[in-house]
Amino acid sequence: MLGFFKEKLVKAPKEVNNPASLNSCSKPKPSHEILKDFMPYNSSNAFSMCFGNDALLAYSPLNKPFIHHSGLDNIYCVFLGGLHNLSMVNKQYGLSKGTNEAIFITKVYRTLHDRGPHPADQVVKELEGSFDFICNSLISRSMHGNVWFGYHGSNGQIGLYWGVATDSSIVISENLELIKASCAKSFAPFPTGM
Repeated sequence: MLGFFKEKLVKAPKEVNNPASLNSCSKPKPSHEILKDFMPYNSSNAFSMCFGNDALLAYSPLNKPFIHHSGLDNIYCVFLGGLHNLSMVNKQYGLSKGTNEAIFITKVYRTLHDRGPHPADQVVKELEGSFDFICNSLISRSMHGNVWFGYHGSNGQIGLYWGVATDSSIVISENLELIKASCAKSFAPFPTGM
């Protein structure tokens, strides 16, 4: 999975703004080149979705059988991995048994914006499993173009990384090699949680 977010939506933390990248022999790439590197030419199932000029979500299901995506009420989510306690949290949040991980995150994201019963980091702490997700809302009257990402690698199989592209966009992906090649030295592992 891959996400780009312009600086006005997501500010880069100092951990990913490495001044050494300015002196690096490899330079960060612009967003469109990173997307070109990410999207395999032979996959008919890969897709990307732009949110104006401010954000992009993409995924390619190659070699990733546990990836889900959803779009609901102008909220879009890409989820990689699995939740061991999905049935329990679906019941806790009043969702149907057939709700998959991406739809669960999308509906919780909507609830956090509408009513805010729990801080977002508390929701991530309640989830059991190994997963990454990126959730983005379209700019509308009720939501003002927000982004929510989360990572929990209980068994070390999934990680999430972020970096800075040449246009100062934040780049987020589980693909460490893509982040390294695209963001030069301005990248870091995403902290567990959100």
